[in-house]
Amino acid sequence: MADMTFRNATIIDGSGDPGRPADVAITGDRISHVGEAPAGEIDVDATGLVLSPGFVDTHSHDDGAFIRYPGMEFKLAQGVTTVVSGNCGFSSAPARPGGGPPAGGALVGQADWTDLNGYFAACELRKPAINNIMLVGHNTVRALAMGNERREPTDAELTDMRSLVREAMEQGACGFSTGLIYEPGRYSKTPEVTELAKEASPFGGIYATHMRNEGDHLLDAVEETLGIGRDSGCPVHISHHKSAGRRNWGRIGESLARVDRAVANGQSVTLDIYPYTAGSGPMFQYFNLDDISIELAEAIRIAACPDHRDWEGRMLKDIAAAEGISLEDAVRGATTGPRGKETICIQFTIAEDDIVTNLRHPLVMVGSDGIPNLNGSPHPRLFGTFPRILARYVREQGVLSLEDAVHRMTQMSCDRFGIANRGLIAEGYIAGLVLFDPATVEDLATYDDPKLEPAGISKVIVSGRVAFDAGIHTGAGAGRMLRFREAG
Repeated sequence: MADMTFRNATIIDGSGDPGRPADVAITGDRISHVGEAPAGEIDVDATGLVLSPGFVDTHSHDDGAFIRYPGMEFKLAQGVTTVVSGNCGFSSAPARPGGGPPAGGALVGQADWTDLNGYFAACELRKPAINNIMLVGHNTVRALAMGNERREPTDAELTDMRSLVREAMEQGACGFSTGLIYEPGRYSKTPEVTELAKEASPFGGIYATHMRNEGDHLLDAVEETLGIGRDSGCPVHISHHKSAGRRNWGRIGESLARVDRAVANGQSVTLDIYPYTAGSGPMFQYFNLDDISIELAEAIRIAACPDHRDWEGRMLKDIAAAEGISLEDAVRGATTGPRGKETICIQFTIAEDDIVTNLRHPLVMVGSDGIPNLNGSPHPRLFGTFPRILARYVREQGVLSLEDAVHRMTQMSCDRFGIANRGLIAEGYIAGLVLFDPATVEDLATYDDPKLEPAGISKVIVSGRVAFDAGIHTGAGAGRMLRFREAG
C-alpha cells in the first residue's frame, strides 16, 4: 500500500507533454506509481484538478528567510517547493561572523557560519518547509575580501575571492551570481567578474546575473553578460530580464535577438522574469543623491521604511505632496536616516507588452524576485508570482499553454539549476507536487494588500509529505538543502 494516492487527476508532468488522466502514488518521499496506482493510506480524489511537479522559483532572495521564516508560507501557498537563492550577487554564504553580508544583502542579522555547509546546517536545524539550492554571490565575496572599495582588487584580494567562490562550488552551490548595479559589485570591471565566474565553470555551474544595466544601456549589458559567459566557460542565466524606463519599452525584442544569436552560435543562455510591471529592491542602491532622477522618483512606492513607517504602502510623490517637501527631499528622507539602507522600494518601470514578449520566448523561466521582508507593504510578487502566471498569462490571455507554463516552472528550471530528481512526475522522482484547480487558480495579492495568499491551490507536497492542505500550513518541515546535481 502506498502512503498517498491521487486519483482521477489530470497529470501535467513537467515535461511539456499534453496533460493526461492518471493516478499517482507516493511511497516514502518518492513517486512510486504513475498511471495505475495502488490504494494509499490517504486517497485523494483529484477529479477536475491538475497535479503537477512543485514549482521552482528560479530567482529568490530567500537565503535569510530560511533562517527567519522557515515555514516559508508565502512560497508554499503558491505551490513553490524549491527556490534558487543567492541571486543578484547577494548570498548568505560565505560569511565571516561579526561582519555578515553587505548592506542590501539576503540576510538580516549576523551569521554564525562561515561557509555554505554551515549555512545549510543552520537552515536544516530549523526544519524548513521547502527546498533551497544556492548560488554564491559576487557582492558578498567582494565585500568579504575588500569591503566597499571603489577600485579593482589587488592580486591577493582576487585570490581571496576566487577561493571563496571555489569553496562554495565544492560544497554544492549551483553557480555564481552577480548584481552589477549594486554596491559593491558595480565597482568591478568585466575581467574581475570573468575570473570569478571561471571558478564555477569546472563544476558545470552557471553564471546568473542582474546585469549592469536594464535601461538605457541594456544591449551593452547583454553583450557584457554574453562575453563573461563565453570567456569563463559558464552557461549564462539573465535574471529578471526587462527593459526599464518608458523610453526603453519595446527593446526587449532587441535584447532577446542578441540572446538568440548567441544560442545559434553555440552558447548556452536562459533567462527568467517576474510577471509584474514593477520591480523592487533596496532604495539607496538606485539613486545618486547628488543627481536624483525625478523620473525614477515619480515611479517609486515605498514597501518598507523603518525610519518612516507611515510612508509604507504609499507612492513617493504622494508622500512629498503630503509632507510639503520636494521629491528629492523625499528620496533623501527615505534613504539617509539611521536605517535608510533598509528601505525597500517598488518601481513601476516595466511595460506589460515586454512581459508578454518575454514569456513567449522559449528560453524564459519564472522567478519571483520577492524580497522576504514581511514588515511594511512588500511587492505582491512575494505571494503571487506563480498563480499569476497560471491565471493571467495561461487562462486569461493564452500567452502560454498550461503544459508549457508548468514545464518552465518545473523540469526546465530543475535542469538549468542542477536540481536532481525533481521537476517531473515520474516514478522514482522525489515527490514534490502541487494540486491545483486550473479554472480558479489566481493570485490575490495586490500592491495595496500584498500578503494575501492565492486561490485555487489545493495541496502542496514536499518530499512526500503534505506541507499545505486547503489553506492550512501543516508545519511538516520536509524541505531540504539541495546541492548541485546531487541526487536525494
